[in-house]
Amino acid sequence: MHFDPTQLATPLFIVLVVAEMFFVRYAGRGRYEPRDAATSLIMGLGSVVFGSLFAFIFVWFAHLVMPWRLTTVAWSIPAVAICFVLDDLTYYWWHRSAHRIRWFWAEHVAHHSSQHYNLTTALRQPWGGFLTIGFIFKTPLLLLGFPLSMLALVGGLNLVYQFWIHTEVIGKMPRWFEAVMNTPSHHRVHHATNAKYLDANYAGVFIVWDRMFGTFVPEDENEKPRYGIVKNLATYNPFKVAFHEFIGIARDLASARSLREVVGYIFAPPGWSPDGSRDTSDSIKARWAQFRSAQSPAE
Repeated sequence: MHFDPTQLATPLFIVLVVAEMFFVRYAGRGRYEPRDAATSLIMGLGSVVFGSLFAFIFVWFAHLVMPWRLTTVAWSIPAVAICFVLDDLTYYWWHRSAHRIRWFWAEHVAHHSSQHYNLTTALRQPWGGFLTIGFIFKTPLLLLGFPLSMLALVGGLNLVYQFWIHTEVIGKMPRWFEAVMNTPSHHRVHHATNAKYLDANYAGVFIVWDRMFGTFVPEDENEKPRYGIVKNLATYNPFKVAFHEFIGIARDLASARSLREVVGYIFAPPGWSPDGSRDTSDSIKARWAQFRSAQSPAE
């Protein structure tokens, strides 16, 4: 059994992107930049190509792990539901790692590189997954005995859900929905470069993971999100968007003078440097906290 929800949803994605473009143009809510949107669409197409070419790596890895599985889970609606929830939990930890470990960030940064936030941003998918082997986060699900086809299904459903939350057109959802589910408001925070919003809201579908693990930050109506990355790219070249951070890692490794520096350049948070001269999200947030404290009236 194999069913790819993203293929079925692609026509709907196209319709919604066009609808959002018209809405933004005539209602003035949200932003579109033609070259930016085109880059996002090209990144989406490239992601499909690279994903298809290198899918065998995950299949090979899965077949190495599956002989060690605890049981074999049969197809059923309850099994799919449980797999969907657990898959989103593994997504949370992969996503959090992708912001805190530079090697994973080198792939994921492409998705954050747009300075606009609209439905085409959802399609700005990375090309370097085959390099970072982020699929290792699926290992617990394989060991629990969920079949590959079920993982493909729930992974596709997760991606489909995340499409609609990449928009400025929708404000906040009802409070009960915002409490449990990932929403446009929550995900705008995740894509923001404002100091107060950095390293927050990693959930794919269920925002409860962020609430549980201390990474939830609500959208502040008094602080509009600024999108992009800390050092924005001055290019719409999709190859540079996809691989610029891998190139940055290679350059840093070429200048490394010790094993500590090699490990740091690969596995430390993005922006790490031996002498601390570069900004990381932690240093940016620390400065913001100091400034905020200095601005607060003394008690």
